[in-house]
Amino acid sequence: MKITATADRIRFRSDSGWAVIDFVDETNMRFVGVGSMPAAFEGEKLELEGEWTVHRTYGKQFSVSSSEAVVPDSKDAVIRYLSSGMIKGIGLPTARAIVERFGEDALEVIEHFPSRLELIPGIGKVKSRMIHDSFMEKRGVRDIFLGLQQMGLTVNQATKIYRLYGEACVQMIKDNPYRLITDVERIGFKTADKIAANVGFEHDSPFRIRAGIKHTLIEAANDGNTCLPRELLVMKAAEILGVEIVPIEDQAEELILSGELVEKELDNEDLIFLSYLHHREMDSAVRLTEIRNRAAILPLFDTAGEIDRLELKLGIRLDPKQRDAVESAVNEGVLIITGGPGTGKTTILRFIIELMRSMDLTIELAAPTGRAAKRMTDATGVEARTIHRLLEYGGFGEEEFAKDESDPIEADVIIIDEMSMVDVSLFHSLLKAIAEGTRLIMVGDFDQLPPVGPGNVLRDMILSETLPVIRLTDIYRQAGRSMIVFNAHRINHGMIPVIDRNESDFIFISRPNYEDALRELISFCTEQVVNNSDGELQVLAPMKANLLGVNNLNRELQAALNPPDSSKAELVSGDTVFRVGDRVMQIRNNYKLEWKRIRYGSEAEEGAGVFNGDIGTVMEISPSKQTVRILFDDERLAEYGRNELDEVEQAFAVSVHKSQGSEFGTVVIPLVYGPPMLMNRNVLYTAVTRARSRVVLIGSAKCVEGMVRNVMSTKRYSALKCFLEILAEDEI
Repeated sequence: MKITATADRIRFRSDSGWAVIDFVDETNMRFVGVGSMPAAFEGEKLELEGEWTVHRTYGKQFSVSSSEAVVPDSKDAVIRYLSSGMIKGIGLPTARAIVERFGEDALEVIEHFPSRLELIPGIGKVKSRMIHDSFMEKRGVRDIFLGLQQMGLTVNQATKIYRLYGEACVQMIKDNPYRLITDVERIGFKTADKIAANVGFEHDSPFRIRAGIKHTLIEAANDGNTCLPRELLVMKAAEILGVEIVPIEDQAEELILSGELVEKELDNEDLIFLSYLHHREMDSAVRLTEIRNRAAILPLFDTAGEIDRLELKLGIRLDPKQRDAVESAVNEGVLIITGGPGTGKTTILRFIIELMRSMDLTIELAAPTGRAAKRMTDATGVEARTIHRLLEYGGFGEEEFAKDESDPIEADVIIIDEMSMVDVSLFHSLLKAIAEGTRLIMVGDFDQLPPVGPGNVLRDMILSETLPVIRLTDIYRQAGRSMIVFNAHRINHGMIPVIDRNESDFIFISRPNYEDALRELISFCTEQVVNNSDGELQVLAPMKANLLGVNNLNRELQAALNPPDSSKAELVSGDTVFRVGDRVMQIRNNYKLEWKRIRYGSEAEEGAGVFNGDIGTVMEISPSKQTVRILFDDERLAEYGRNELDEVEQAFAVSVHKSQGSEFGTVVIPLVYGPPMLMNRNVLYTAVTRARSRVVLIGSAKCVEGMVRNVMSTKRYSALKCFLEILAEDEI
């Protein structure tokens, strides 16, 4: 519905343009309007479009979806508009004098004949020019916002663009709307393409085709690829753009010649990269090779005798493969230790740490996420940090780590856990910060899902066969008593897990259809939470869509576990209702978001950066400020503005992929059927190995069996393996 009203008082307006404004309509009724109104000023008449809503705290409000200025149509309206404070040099007496002299034509005089203002006592040449310039500035801003919105941009996007490009923004976008993709955060190809269509851009414009090619590679990177075969890239781009193959091939060549893309023939395949991803993979291979070859030569040391001593001290007897791993950590510059749950990775790390300390070597431990770092600390007794903290993130962008070649990490040995989670960008930043002579030990599970980000770092390093690798396969006695570990290894070897021992830590509840499985899952989780016996319960789902997908499960679980309550503040963002007490997850890296960590008995720690996969709880919501405060599991407290909430989603249920690096007391997994690319062995294995104390499968036994037998997965294109192999050949 539409309402015409005058802005009486602006209570609040954020940098993004979201505002709370007191309005008075034409019947003199007062009401509050909320929404994006960046170009609204006090005293201005607006035509508002939206709907009436009732806020639980603030009562009836008008939720504004769009607004447009209306020229004041009476002397009183013009006086109020001019005296609102929005125009420099005009207060109430001056506004009255102008209107008394020029009547309803006052605004036209200010715009087109400002020198006539000098007829009014107290207004000279300088002041008349100031009034005109201020008036035109406000009019210009409004016209710019109107022009940007007519192109199809949202108010928030228009605000960002105006700040970036200034007054020339409308023409700059008309000249090349695809520049927005690289210049404006969170404007992608699809948005730019819609704008291009709105301003009459040609369907086969070279600007459009080049942007479409890069978009295809960006989408591939979002799916984990660092590159695509030329034929596949051209085919996908043609499908997205709806144009012939020849112009795509021509523009791809232009992008390669300009250096924006890189083409390499690797493994008899022409691969095309975004230039930055090509650099990160190739340079990672070079740096890895240098780290291995330039490791410091340690003094003569009785490694075997020291291991014997540690076996007595720790009361643990190493098998030959474990012993080999510990000795290799001393002898090699780079070492990879890989194995599934219960194969002794933690035991080896304890021996390596003790051994290095006995040699007076300094050690740094790190992992990709806060949860993984905490688990590493608990297992080894040595403080571990996230890789981002190890690199001392500086707060200005992905590359702005304080630690790099000019100021490397001060350590003799760096140990990284959960390497299967590390993508090529983070890995490259880590390698740049490793000083000459430092040893690098990497630990991870080869059979886990690949990282969320681009690259296949752990698998590529192992498959290249150019670096020392210790593969652990034996399950040790203490781990063998766990049905979680036992079944994880059965799944990994293509064997059906044992699911008929419901008294164990691996439970199967047969509910072979979606509706029954959903009801059972909600009932089970509710009972665990009510009885306070969840032991850090987490639902993991293989997919996002359908009844048992992450999206629907979060809606159902929020309603059951954290229902609406008058004591709990809420904030709606898009399709999501955030409520105090909600479990949430960060879904993309935000390197600028500030946080504070407060621990009893120690000084508060401040920093910046919240990262993809971080899980926390909504602690506080301010509906008036439109902010949400989230306490993450590693005790960082961060405040989100309304425009940052699209980086957060509910985490009562999370995808298996997003759960990597995390460990939960109880993991509940709904399995009924789904797309073969998602319902496979790799996904089931990863989900099961996220549980520390108990796994609960709810669904179909046939689905479990089918996932074990299904080894189908989406091919991930990466080149670190090839670059390592090329460097190894050059050394021979």
